[in-house]
Amino acid sequence: MNNPNRNKKYNATNENNQLVIILNSEIELSKNAPVRVTSAQLEELDYRKLYEAYSSKGRKSVTDPRVMFKVMAYGYQCGIYSTRKLEEACQYRIDFKWLLENEKAPDHSTLSRFRTGRCAEAVEDLFYQYVQLLEKQGETDHKSVFIDGTKLESRAGRYTFTWRGTAEKNLEKTKKRVLEQTGCKSAEELEIYVSQKGEGICFVHGKGKHKTDAQREWESLNRLLLQWRKYEEQLKIMGEGRNSYSKTDHDATFMRMKEDHMRNGQLKPAYNVQIAVNSEYITGIDAFSNRTDAGTLIPFLHKLEMAHQQRYEEVTADAGYESLENYLYLESNGQVSFIKPSNYEAQKTKKYRSQIGRIENMQYDKEEDCYICAEGRKLYCRKVSTDVNNGTPITRAWYRCENCQNCPQREKCCKKQDKEAPKEVIMKETFWEKRQQSLENITSERGIQLRMNRSIQVEGAFGLIKNDFGFRRFLTTGKKNIRIELLFLALGINLKKRWMKQQKRRLETHYSKKKVA
Repeated sequence: MNNPNRNKKYNATNENNQLVIILNSEIELSKNAPVRVTSAQLEELDYRKLYEAYSSKGRKSVTDPRVMFKVMAYGYQCGIYSTRKLEEACQYRIDFKWLLENEKAPDHSTLSRFRTGRCAEAVEDLFYQYVQLLEKQGETDHKSVFIDGTKLESRAGRYTFTWRGTAEKNLEKTKKRVLEQTGCKSAEELEIYVSQKGEGICFVHGKGKHKTDAQREWESLNRLLLQWRKYEEQLKIMGEGRNSYSKTDHDATFMRMKEDHMRNGQLKPAYNVQIAVNSEYITGIDAFSNRTDAGTLIPFLHKLEMAHQQRYEEVTADAGYESLENYLYLESNGQVSFIKPSNYEAQKTKKYRSQIGRIENMQYDKEEDCYICAEGRKLYCRKVSTDVNNGTPITRAWYRCENCQNCPQREKCCKKQDKEAPKEVIMKETFWEKRQQSLENITSERGIQLRMNRSIQVEGAFGLIKNDFGFRRFLTTGKKNIRIELLFLALGINLKKRWMKQQKRRLETHYSKKKVA
């Protein structure tokens, strides 16, 4: 028999187009759920620095900083980088609600301030704490490290570039005009001159006002002063070693990217991101404004040493890191170099061996200390120079052909436009000695194993970052902010890697055992 009261309640609910369902069930997550493993791992860290950063100033946060850190790290582990999407996940997703520990879900502004605010040093400290925790658990070691770099696009506008060549050219033009008009040789002299010229002038502005010749002259000189200061400021922002920067992100340099939206080799504002990988985990990460990798190795290894309080015994990197400075740095620190020489692949080709002008393809006569070219002519040593770099002597020798006249292979051998000029080659003795040692290292049994694992581990980490995690462009600007993004990203990858290895029962595995054919 139908209950009239129940029907009445149902009809009233239908009139408002709503259906009320009362649930009284407990939400449970499995013991092996990623969020549980992540929370357990992050509970092992010391959060004192994070609390100090939040206690010094500002109002009390709605969400506990420790909980917010865990939410942010887990969000990056799940591939959620937008603070608005993180806010939504905290409100509706079961795993995020569990992670909040019954605290109020933070809004996107709170999460954004957390990521770009005062906790930069604390986040870095917590990341390297987790790296040390992985080593205590037997997941990583300090035997060998694989280093590589990739370019990630900045949030800056793609057409907000400032070029060094343009700034230097315009600065020279401005200086020349100032010298012709005033005789001033510096911006300080010009500033004093402009100040003196402005004395006694009755300045007028606006429609219907007639400017005097003195005011017009002063305005012209003042424009030159502003231009001078502007170009000097542009060069100051670029500093040494950079040829460009973005107006909306001064730390970003315009680089050639693999992801080219216009498919015309266009340069885009980006950062050179360097990572260190050991046992499939990212044990160090940093961003540089350098376009090439060679200049980043020494500062990156120094930072790793400071953060880990110890050095890696072996350093494996690709040909982009080869330089004499890097070889000497590794040798002085007692680290074994497994850097692939930049000509390693090229010297295997027939084209490389047919380049008779290369000193590597010439025969060396040790008794006479000379090189013999393809035509049998001798290049004798004419000058030797030795410099000292951190206590290490660096030797170079210049060899010159005794006679290149009427040589039938001169066009193939010598690139000098002057046909009468003899062929010269430079013997970089110290560099080639270090290169040969690194070549022997990478072709050894240990070197082959490390090179194979470098391709698997460090390239695999970049594959995770760009493809699986879909992180190809920063959400913030400035080195300080984008470093926090990178630290959270690396932490998220490590947490996910730790969970995956646990699920597949691969904990405490350091190297791939696959054989190279």
